[in-house]
This record gives sequence, C-alpha cells and structure tokens, in this order.
Amino acid sequence: MDFEDYVKKDSQFYMHTYARLPVLFVKGKGCTLWDIDGKSYLDFVSGLGVASIGHCHPVIVEAVKKQVEELMHVSNLFYTIPQVELAEKLIDVSFGDKCFFANSGAEANEGVVKLARKYSKTFLGEDKYEIITALRSFHGRTMKMLAATGQPEKQKPFEPMPIGFKHVPLNDLDVLKEAITDKTCAIMLEPIQGEGGVYPCGLEYLQGVRNFCNEEGLLLILDEVQTGIGRTGKMFAYEHYGIEPDIMSLAKGLGGGVPIGAIIARDEVAKAFEPGDHGSTFGGGPVACAAAFAALKVIEDEELVKNSYQMGNLIEEKLQELSKSFPIKDLRGKGLMIGIELEGEMAKEIVSKCLNEGLIINNIGKKIIRFLPPLCITEEDVNKAINIFKGALLN
Repeated sequence: MDFEDYVKKDSQFYMHTYARLPVLFVKGKGCTLWDIDGKSYLDFVSGLGVASIGHCHPVIVEAVKKQVEELMHVSNLFYTIPQVELAEKLIDVSFGDKCFFANSGAEANEGVVKLARKYSKTFLGEDKYEIITALRSFHGRTMKMLAATGQPEKQKPFEPMPIGFKHVPLNDLDVLKEAITDKTCAIMLEPIQGEGGVYPCGLEYLQGVRNFCNEEGLLLILDEVQTGIGRTGKMFAYEHYGIEPDIMSLAKGLGGGVPIGAIIARDEVAKAFEPGDHGSTFGGGPVACAAAFAALKVIEDEELVKNSYQMGNLIEEKLQELSKSFPIKDLRGKGLMIGIELEGEMAKEIVSKCLNEGLIINNIGKKIIRFLPPLCITEEDVNKAINIFKGALLN
C-alpha cells in the first residue's frame, strides 16, 4: 500500500481527532525520521517532546527487548525490580521523597490533583479543594484536566466542566493572591507554558508564588510534563528559579519514547495517599520503567542536559540574528523548548514549507512556531534547521 491508501484507511477506521500533516513515518533514528517514500526529515518536534533522547536509541531498544523477554506485566499487586529502580533514580535526581507512576501526562496530573485534595482535606480542612491554575495553561485532555486547563475554547464543547479550578493570568502575583479563598488548597503552574505558546514564568513571579504558598499553607504543584527531564537545559525547569515544588508531574521525555507518567512529592504530602486512594493497572509496568531508567542513564552518560543548554543558546543566537531581517516579534523559552512569535499569521504556512524541505517544526495557533528537538541535536543539525527555517521565511 502507498501513502494515499493508508490515509484512506485512517479516515475510514480512526476517529477524526487530529489535523494530521501529510506524512506517514515508518522509521526513526536519532534526530532523523523517514517517511514511507524514503524521504528523510530532521525532527525538531521529537514527537511533542517525547523522543527527547532521539528516536530508537540503542540503549532504550536493548532495555525494552531485555525486559520484554523477562517480564512484561504483573500489575501493582506485586513488586517489580524496574519500578523500584526507577523510583529510586527519580528521587535521587529530584527534590522529592516519594513517587508514583502513571501512563501519561494527563494521568499524572489527575493523580497530582487527587493527592493535593487528599492532603488538604486530611491535614488542612474538609472544604479545601480548589486549585488555582493559569490562563493559557494546558494540563491534559481528560475532563478534570480540561477543567484545569486555562483555555475556555478547549472547554466549551464539553461543558459543563468539573468544578474545583480557578484560572488567573500568568506572571501577575497580585491577581493570583486576590483569587485565593478559604477553599484554595494549591496553585498549579507550568514553569513554561508549552501548548499555550511557550510562555515562561518570570523569575520573581515563581519565587513569589513559592513564598506565598509557604506563607498561606498552600501546595505548589509544578506541571513539568513538557519541561522536565532536561528539556530546558536543567534536569527540571524549577531549578532555573531556585525553588522546589511540593508536587510535580512528569511524562513526555521520561520514557525515551515509551509511554510513562510520574508524580513526585515531598514525603509530608505523599503520606496523604493510603492503599486504595489511587492506583493504575498499567502504571509503572516493568517495560515502561525499564525504558525510563535507561533513558535517564542515557541523559547522564551523554550529558544531554548540558547539550540542551548549549544547543538552546546556539539556536537562540541564530534566531536573534534572523529577527533583525525577518518578521519575528518575540523569542521565548529555555534550553530546547523554544517559541518563535511571528508578526503575521503565517505559522502554519511556515510549518508546511519546512516540512516540504525536510524539517519538522510545530505551530501553536496562527503566529507561534515551536522548536522541541531531541536533546541530542548537534551544531550541524542546528545549522541545517535554521537554514531551512530561514528559507521558509524568505518565501
């Protein structure tokens, strides 16, 4: 079958939930993807931040192969070695004391909200359940996380929304403080809003939120589903701000391409969960945990956090130079999480032109381009990507 045959079958059998680009990929290696016709593409989206160590990294492939041959699934009724090893590793590299494994970012965020509510109801008061999130935020597509997401246009088709969330503008500490009530139990933020347009929390703002939470006895939750695991030039984005959250969610880059989500929390908060409060049949399974443990090893051994920082700086330098001659309004982000806001509504057209030339980038709305390349990109990859991007701007 050729490309058109597969497109017809997709249209026939799959729900119309995605506005797909006209490419069918069949192979990936490192920072390169190949389509069904054999054309190669430089990947600067990495599966929306999932393939953060590159496609089909041999260490991940070997870890998954080995685990599949030994043990694939037993559920969380029993202990497994990969889960224990991954839990220990994540606690070692993060602020937290305890973790829990889920299957996705949305699922991890659901668990985060449950933990925050259980902790607050148990230790702070029965009526404390409300969580403050930011406008433009994105926390997932389940009903509860859609309610947490600060984008009314995404909520409208599915109203009424579950209660318990209030949305405020990002980077306005005074408005945030005014939104707090006796029912508030937590503040939940992305250090850098990803799907909302790559808008970072300001340094003084996030530090102020941390201090305010300390003063008011509120939990600070950081959604690091997209920013975590080296994406921003630090292992976790909270490190840029000199603070630590009480609870954090992870996913995307954690599994090296294999689906996994995680909740990390301070011991004082984590102890609110008791057997039966939360769980997952598939979460923390041996294969996913083996892949994630291997991914963390690759990130350390290949110094990919450092590379994320260095290549991010290089891309920023080159984009700053382009902005002198092309209609680039703003550059935002950290490390290899980069947002390019354009003067006009041309983002979708530029994505299409780059795709035709063998570069995969992503648009957020009509004016914003997002770069989320694998953390293993080289200077040669950066030069190639910028040249293709420049050509798209020229045309």
